[in-house]
Amino acid sequence: MTVVVRTRQSPANGSTIGSPDAISIMTNDTPSILIVEDDRQTRDLIARYLGEHSFSVSAVTNGKEMDRHLSQNRVDLIVLDLMLPGEDGLSLCRRLRMESTTPIIILTAKGEDLDRILGLEMGADDYLPKPFNPRELLARINAVLRRQSSGLTAASATRLKFQGWTIDLRLRELRDPEGAQVPLTSAEFDLLQAFCERAGRVLTRDSLLSMTRGRPGGSFGRSIDVLVSRLRRKLDRTEGTSVIKTIRTGGYIFTPRVEEA
Repeated sequence: MTVVVRTRQSPANGSTIGSPDAISIMTNDTPSILIVEDDRQTRDLIARYLGEHSFSVSAVTNGKEMDRHLSQNRVDLIVLDLMLPGEDGLSLCRRLRMESTTPIIILTAKGEDLDRILGLEMGADDYLPKPFNPRELLARINAVLRRQSSGLTAASATRLKFQGWTIDLRLRELRDPEGAQVPLTSAEFDLLQAFCERAGRVLTRDSLLSMTRGRPGGSFGRSIDVLVSRLRRKLDRTEGTSVIKTIRTGGYIFTPRVEEA
């Protein structure tokens, strides 16, 4: 059952702020963010901070409320906590990715490396360990949304092809040799674009991170490994061979010849 809340107007920006159980901060013509978080303090903090930075924000506490909201509203990005009552965040992430390409940023408990890796494997675009600085979450949301929309606004859009596959840099679409569209998350698309534009060159994890996320290496290097694994599952048609070759010195090389389509 959906929680009905009373709201008040914020004098600062006119946003609508609801109770801790169901928050909705709405502004006109701004990106729409859905927060799925059962902790009241964290939920309030994120919702109010993003609302103050010109986002339309809605917040729910569990998977059922999330499903109800998504069935009735447009959402540009989901901030998803992994530790939720009922259906957990990993299950929700897997199910969301099967149904749409809406960007997902997962929130994880500090030090839970396995959960972060599983979240990325299931299709999340980024992750942030708790406790976190709201400014860092804002920066990551902006980065993911920029990646998501950059292909739609590029003036010099091009299409590339390799081994029968076609990647459209303007529409941010990938089509297989039969012409069927292959769903990619924004992070997967950015990584594939980086490979296609530098085919035949050895690319280190740090360089791939810089091209796709703009963050330094270190522990984040494993996120590139996860994304490469996801791309291989979608691109490789012959068992035992891969279009992305692992280099023992610590990088990858995209082996097909890439041409303009």
